Formats: sequence, structure tokens, C-alpha cells
Amino acid sequence: MKILLIVAITVAVLGGYAFSQISERQATAQLISNSIFSQASPPDFGILSDPALAQMDKSSHAADSLSVGQVIDAWVTNTEDHLVPVANAMPADQYSFAPSNGEFKNVRTFPEQLKHLAANNYRQAAVILGDKPTADQVNERGPDSVRTKAQVVEYLKDSFASLHKAVATIGEKNEVEPINHASGTWQRARLGLAIDAVAHSFDHYGQLVEYLRMNGIVPPDSR
Repeated sequence: MKILLIVAITVAVLGGYAFSQISERQATAQLISNSIFSQASPPDFGILSDPALAQMDKSSHAADSLSVGQVIDAWVTNTEDHLVPVANAMPADQYSFAPSNGEFKNVRTFPEQLKHLAANNYRQAAVILGDKPTADQVNERGPDSVRTKAQVVEYLKDSFASLHKAVATIGEKNEVEPINHASGTWQRARLGLAIDAVAHSFDHYGQLVEYLRMNGIVPPDSR
């Protein structure tokens, strides 16, 4: 019984000592904190004049500003990040799939959808750069030689590489500058062509994910 009592007292003493040490540290920290804040002078916001503050604000906005090309390129990247995984998701032995249960007569197959949107990417990139699109880009079918899954995926990736290169040349001076030998409204502006490539790709993205679901495949963005 005496041993238990001694142990209990020892624990109580040590516990109290530990608590007192913590309390002392807390008190010391509080004293230091009070000392610092009592001696510190409040910030003087009147040191900088209004013009100086305005210049600082202007500089801050300038540092955060983005160019037209950067914004468009970000959208191209976003589009690419959606389409390429979809192209990879369909198994090679199902790549030639085209829906048939319903009103789907003469619709494009899975690889034809991808080649179609990729050919348009190439064409718009060529026009933005002032180059002449190839015949298979103009008709939006892509090369007949591109047939296997690996070839289609590579063709798709390269089309986005061409878009990145093209939109990098778009700036405030030429974004809506009329393109020679072009008609229409958005078709005559580099900005309009870049927007078309993104919008057109997402149009077919919506169809491609349905093709995947028809084959029992959950689209990458929905996993």
C-alpha cells in the first residue's frame, strides 16, 4: 500500500512539475509577445503618396496580365488533355466502332471522328501561320494512310502540336487582322480560327465519349 502511495505522489509531483513548466513557457511567450507589440509602432500607410500607390497597383496588374496567345494556348492544352485520353481509351480491337442501333446511318467511325477533328486542327493551324492546308486537311478526313490506333493517336497529338505552334503567333496586333483570301467573319481572323479548332474538337469529344459508353467503357473524365 505504501508503495502505491509513493508511486501516486511521484506521478502527481512530476505531472505538476511538467504542467508548471508548460505554464511558465506559455507565460514567458505571452510576455515576449506583449513586449513586442507594445513597443512596435503602427504601420504608417501615409508614407507612400497616392501616385506611388497607383504605380505599384499598375505594376502588380502588369505582372499578372496574360497575353492573348497564352490564353488561347491554355485552351488548346485543355482540349488536348480531354481528347487524347479518349483516343487512348478505346481498345484497338474495337477502334473501328460506329453506332448502328438507331438513326446512325453513314456516321463516322471512332477513328474517323478523331481524324476529322485532327484534320481541322491542322487546317486552322496552317491558315493561322499563313501556310496552305493539304487536301486531306481541307476535306477534314485526314490521310488514308493513318489507320491503326497508334497512327490515329499520333496524328491527333501532332495536330495539337501544330495548334500550339500556330496560336503562339497570335497577339493583340494580329488577332482580328483580316486574313487574305478568306471569307466570312470568324474565318478571316486568326482568333476566330483558333476558337473554331477548340469548339469543333469539343463537339466531337461529346460524340466520342458516347462511343466509349456504347462499348461499356467509362470515359476517362468520368472515372
